[in-house]
Amino acid sequence: MGRGRVEMKRIENKINRQVTFSKRRNGLLKKAYELSVLCDAEVALIIFSSRGKLYEFGSVGLERTIERYNRCYNCTLSNNKPEETTQSWCQEVTKLKSKYESLVRTNRNLLGEDLGEMGVKELQALERQLEAALTATRQRKTQVMMEEMEDLRKKERQLGDINKQLKIKFETEGHAFKTFQDLWANSAASVAGDPNNSEYPVEPSHPISLDCNTEPFLQIGFQQHYYVQGEGSSVSKSNVAGETNFVQGWVL
Repeated sequence: MGRGRVEMKRIENKINRQVTFSKRRNGLLKKAYELSVLCDAEVALIIFSSRGKLYEFGSVGLERTIERYNRCYNCTLSNNKPEETTQSWCQEVTKLKSKYESLVRTNRNLLGEDLGEMGVKELQALERQLEAALTATRQRKTQVMMEEMEDLRKKERQLGDINKQLKIKFETEGHAFKTFQDLWANSAASVAGDPNNSEYPVEPSHPISLDCNTEPFLQIGFQQHYYVQGEGSSVSKSNVAGETNFVQGWVL
């Protein structure tokens, strides 16, 4: 009597499940070894039990087989990658082109161009959009103007404070200067009124006229001297001409 067909489902009995795992694991490792020897194939086998225990087999070394697998897998991805990249870029270009055309059409509609192909609903939507944009623009303009006015008020208050400080400082310094000027005038008056005080003589303040004509002049010939008769003098007022015998060389 032959063995019956095993139903392919999880074995609920823990002991039976462990026994079955051990038998089939050993059989799988044996088949892998036989395949590598009989067919001269490079075989690698990795098994993890339900408890996490590792069982492995490699006909030429497990690490060497895994490295070979990674090289082959990466090479396959590299060969397939250019086609996928080109296809994705074409799709992206198509999307961007359609989006650009839509934006250009919307911009022309906002400027009042190409409105002939638009229906009533589209025109109403465009009108609402323009009204909303106009309202937002006016609100922003009002806000900016209010902010600028507030800044100007702040600057006005700051300049007013600075003006007050300068006025107070000017009045203080002017009062001190006036006091010093009065003190100086009183001191000068007291010195001028004391005839015995010769340490600080006071000069008269009347103006003195001076002849400032210092232009050069040329005198040729003779010189005239005027003498005025003084009191008790026997010399009468006369015009005496003192002639000289010296003649310039350029006259000869």
